[in-house]
Amino acid sequence: MDGVVSRTAATVALGTALLVTACGGQERRIDGPYAKVAGEAIPRIEEVTGLKFKTDPKIEARSRDDVRAFLEKRFREDLPDEEIAGSGAAYRRLGLIPDTLDLRAFMLDLLTEQVVGYYDPETKVLYVVEEAPPEQASIIIAHELVHALQDQYMSLDSLQLLRGDNDRQIAAHAVVEGQATIVQIQSMLGGADIATALPGGWDRVRDMIRESSSQMPVFATAPRIIQETLIFPYLSGAEFMRTFQQLRPGEAPYGDLPRSTEQIIHSRAYFSERDAPTRVTLPSPRIGRNRYQNNLGEFETRIFLYEHVKEQSAAVRGAAGWDGDRYTVIDTPRGDAFAWVTVWDSPVEAAEFTEVLDRAIGRRFDGERMREEGGGKRYEVNDREVSWWGGDVGGRAVVIYTDAPSGVGELLAPGRVKLQ
Repeated sequence: MDGVVSRTAATVALGTALLVTACGGQERRIDGPYAKVAGEAIPRIEEVTGLKFKTDPKIEARSRDDVRAFLEKRFREDLPDEEIAGSGAAYRRLGLIPDTLDLRAFMLDLLTEQVVGYYDPETKVLYVVEEAPPEQASIIIAHELVHALQDQYMSLDSLQLLRGDNDRQIAAHAVVEGQATIVQIQSMLGGADIATALPGGWDRVRDMIRESSSQMPVFATAPRIIQETLIFPYLSGAEFMRTFQQLRPGEAPYGDLPRSTEQIIHSRAYFSERDAPTRVTLPSPRIGRNRYQNNLGEFETRIFLYEHVKEQSAAVRGAAGWDGDRYTVIDTPRGDAFAWVTVWDSPVEAAEFTEVLDRAIGRRFDGERMREEGGGKRYEVNDREVSWWGGDVGGRAVVIYTDAPSGVGELLAPGRVKLQ
């Protein structure tokens, strides 16, 4: 749903703090509700982005019940049952969400929490909740108008077609939400640079987004992986787009979107030393059948490590050097299993990852039996076995992490993993 619905209070809180510095502009004549707000915002957005609206956006008011009905419909379309069940199974095996969490119901509650408005790429209409306070509505309209403008230069709906490539989808959404966030701020500041025009600069913006998000009741109870993945497009995406503005003034990123969160986190991987992720193709498992496949990317790998070692520097160091990954949830006669293949820039980065990974496993399964095996370790955890192996596959440094019922044995043959 990223890039389509502004569901976080961060956008509203941030805009409220900036209202005192908002400047006027040449008003655009728009019909319908909120015409004056939109008419004032559009010229400022066009000036900041350097892009013109090809057609005037449509704005309509909707009840909160209508909003929830829309979100339920979009959520079912964007995340079908097999998608949310598969990703949920993977995150449970990684210890990132509780076994008891109803992921679909929770995500729907989260996405509808305090929602004020949204732009729908399917109908090309910007909808605003009827009961929304005028101040909040004006802020959300400015943000969603950027999405309406983006949709006239690329298809926002097409981002949902990146199924099976979670990392690339998050990266694309970071551009969409990042641009909407930074353009919203800049338009309210009259195009001035955030670093000089806003007290505290970008650091203050980051703090405000996190503080306001944490005040949302449902969001505050969300597992870390969900919180961070929802905030990432607004924070890291806005930082990426700020760099894009500086290095490529007058250009738009729509025809050359980042392909990984690595390129969002490390600007050099996109702007100077273009580092496309390695494509990992997994073989059929030695036992059972593949139920679901996807990837984590550098960003979610970092979250996974931090979740268990609780050290930011270790998590960052362990995930650095990521160059590609692929995981699979496997149905076996003994129960579900999980296998995750990661590729690294060099054996050094792979070794740093396995060092932090091994600490994460040890802390997560404290006191369980462990034995060393050729190139890795295997932990006996109740009726399951958790293991990692590191070595060379096709001249590349690869690490394979598995979690399977006891007695299943090796899930994937390293030599059959294909890297492109």
